[in-house]
Amino acid sequence: MTATKPTATKNKSSKKAKTAATKTTTKDVSTVLRQHVETEFANELTALEKEDSRQRPPNWRLSPWAVATYLVGGVLDSGVEISPKYVGSRRLMEIAIATLATDRALLLYGVPGTGKSWVSEHLAAAISGDSTLLIQGTAGTSEEAIRYGWNYAELLAKGPSASAIVESPLMKAMATGKIARVEELTRMPADVQDTLITVLSEKLLPIAELGTEVQASKGFNLIATANNRDKGVNELSSALKRRFNTVILPVPDRADEEVQIVQKRVESLGRALELPAEPPALEEIRRIVTIFRELRGGVTEDGKTKVKSPSGTLSPAEAISVVSSGMALAAHFGDGQLSAEDMAAGVQGAVVKDPVQDAVVWKEYLETVVKERESWQDIYRACRELA
Repeated sequence: MTATKPTATKNKSSKKAKTAATKTTTKDVSTVLRQHVETEFANELTALEKEDSRQRPPNWRLSPWAVATYLVGGVLDSGVEISPKYVGSRRLMEIAIATLATDRALLLYGVPGTGKSWVSEHLAAAISGDSTLLIQGTAGTSEEAIRYGWNYAELLAKGPSASAIVESPLMKAMATGKIARVEELTRMPADVQDTLITVLSEKLLPIAELGTEVQASKGFNLIATANNRDKGVNELSSALKRRFNTVILPVPDRADEEVQIVQKRVESLGRALELPAEPPALEEIRRIVTIFRELRGGVTEDGKTKVKSPSGTLSPAEAISVVSSGMALAAHFGDGQLSAEDMAAGVQGAVVKDPVQDAVVWKEYLETVVKERESWQDIYRACRELA
């Protein structure tokens, strides 16, 4: 049967939605809280596209080599510097990109805060030029969010028709040959997850009501993210797992890598939020990263003292949140310079997720580790006052 690509609904509500979408699209990007990465890094993507002479898979904006360079950074022959989006193993990114150049979908797996969503977004932007075809997985995600929905006014007036279909991001990606993204795949109910099996196996999406289907155009693929730490995680079925190549994104091995990740993201957030605070000193970031790494690993940096680990993950994402919150405090209620007092509340809030168990772990760490470090007396006093 010939594939059909459902058209957009042409009723008044659809026109209003299109108008609203146009207004959003043409909005001055300087007023947007968070730009799409294809907009924020447009200059880098354009520079790579101009110099990229390597073979590109069908419907890819850049070659796999250029996509990897965009992700891990580098300097082009023209002198344009490409900033690193992922700090870690280049080989890991090459494996992820090579997967997307095949007919296998990509599953980015790891503990919360290891940059799965960040990598997914940048991969879609570099390959398709569009990172917005996103399905957010939750316990309430329905099959319609993955497959397609219906404009019920059109459906009641004319019955099932192509014009009554509301395309999902996945359907749009299939029709246009782009990358679709599914965030937190394991948060979805198992029966909803399995909706993807036909799409990933046959590269088509049946529309039973019309007796037709949407076939995937060349360039289509899927990036999903998942973690195993959240409550309510629904394990993937064996059938669905076989449709993915899994790449595990680890927590950074070295403290310097983690410090670099936190520093870059904090500076980016500071610019986006227009915080009047000074960029945080590298040493302040290093202290937060050290605290989180020691609590996460269960041992101090020098390996001499064992410590208990709290219930939370204490990932780089948590460290970014702590430093950003501290910058806001310093900017609006201090002298603009990030201090131990500005970070203490954020650190304690990140560590103490369980008010009983984690509070004991945190207090013990303060007294046995932080208190003994001469250069850390300011943060020890600030945390003790809060406790």
